[in-house]
Amino acid sequence: MVQQERAFRTRHVVLEAAAQVFAEHGYATARIADILKVAGVTKGALYFHFDSKEALAKGVLELQTDQRLPPQETRLQEVVDITMTVAHRLPVDVVLRAGARLSADPVGREHYGSAWSLWADMLTGLLAQAHRNGELMAHAQPREIAELIVGAFNGVQLYSHLENNLVDVEHRVSVLMNHLMPSIAAPAILLRLDMAPDRGAQVFRKANLPEATVA
Repeated sequence: MVQQERAFRTRHVVLEAAAQVFAEHGYATARIADILKVAGVTKGALYFHFDSKEALAKGVLELQTDQRLPPQETRLQEVVDITMTVAHRLPVDVVLRAGARLSADPVGREHYGSAWSLWADMLTGLLAQAHRNGELMAHAQPREIAELIVGAFNGVQLYSHLENNLVDVEHRVSVLMNHLMPSIAAPAILLRLDMAPDRGAQVFRKANLPEATVA
């Protein structure tokens, strides 16, 4: 049991280090030597868990949708909460920043995939439930909406990143949600949605999760 816990901690440390290096340098120029230096582990310890840089990138991407947010009265509010919470965490969470950069790399993603499909799958499930619950307008298609949210979110966060290093990303994502939801939400549900810029921070605190720190 102790050995398993040690292996789990080592794997986590390696993935955090890989995320930091990928976020700073991108996939192509990231080096295993840099990841080892940040992680403070031996080459053998790293290769015990990940046999290549590609495997490390896949491991970082698999962490992207690890969401443990409190359930809400409506599934549509949960969709908003996921989106706003990611916006809240993005400036300080190196794993999310790495996922955004890796997923947007047109060359690298051919080797290790992308988190975009994982996010779209998660949101599609919630939106399908919302549709069955009568929370969406009749014309709304869950998969189309999920992919629209993922695509629009990535465009917004990239714009915010390039313009002012994500300082206003929560505001910009709130604007996105406030313009998108009226086109898909049933009127009675729309009136109850909280899409304020600080929604992600509020939900994250209620989830009792530790705040990440800037790497």
